[in-house]
Amino acid sequence: MIIFDCDGVLVDSEILSCGIDAGLMREAGHPITTEELIAGYIGRPKREIWAAIAEERGVSWPDGLIERAEAMLSERIATDLAPVEGVHAALEALDVPRAVASSSRLDKLHQSLRQCGLLGHFSPHVYSAEQVARGKPAPDVFLFAATRAAADARSCLVIEDSVAGVTAARAAGMTAIGFTGGRHSFPGHAEGLRAAGAVAVVTSMRDLPATAERLHAGIARV
Repeated sequence: MIIFDCDGVLVDSEILSCGIDAGLMREAGHPITTEELIAGYIGRPKREIWAAIAEERGVSWPDGLIERAEAMLSERIATDLAPVEGVHAALEALDVPRAVASSSRLDKLHQSLRQCGLLGHFSPHVYSAEQVARGKPAPDVFLFAATRAAADARSCLVIEDSVAGVTAARAAGMTAIGFTGGRHSFPGHAEGLRAAGAVAVVTSMRDLPATAERLHAGIARV
């Protein structure tokens, strides 16, 4: 089966989410840009990212700031979120079982996929890191998705846009394809994904079906 990350792979949400988070962090006195937040932290659960940055700066965030970020993002999803370009056609061309395994909360996943007309491609196989003990880069959410979908982890392809996600996929014994076609892509993005263990990187959804078919054929021969 093919397991997709959601944010930045299926829906073009990383640019929205990181823009909101970086703005609120700056408001709280931490000098970070959207680009720095994207390059350094995407792929992990939001609250873990905020906790890591708070630990690095040695100062706790003001009470309620993360909740404010989540509320602002929910509003932007309802008004501004779009699917990643070409994703509908790619999913139509991929005649294989598929699932979503994401660091986002389950309610946000459903909201985002529904907003972009993608939920029907995956339901009921939509899974969140909040359902497992550890988020990415640990393999838990990918293994959970494979188990719930009755798939052999060794035969799964994972589509990921983050180093944390590729690392998690490899730790799960899965083959990872890197994706750099979201609006948040940055210099060195593809190189980072390859260094983390992605066996291929696609820059556009139109290239995904052929790449996935080629890699799946290789997995089947092993």
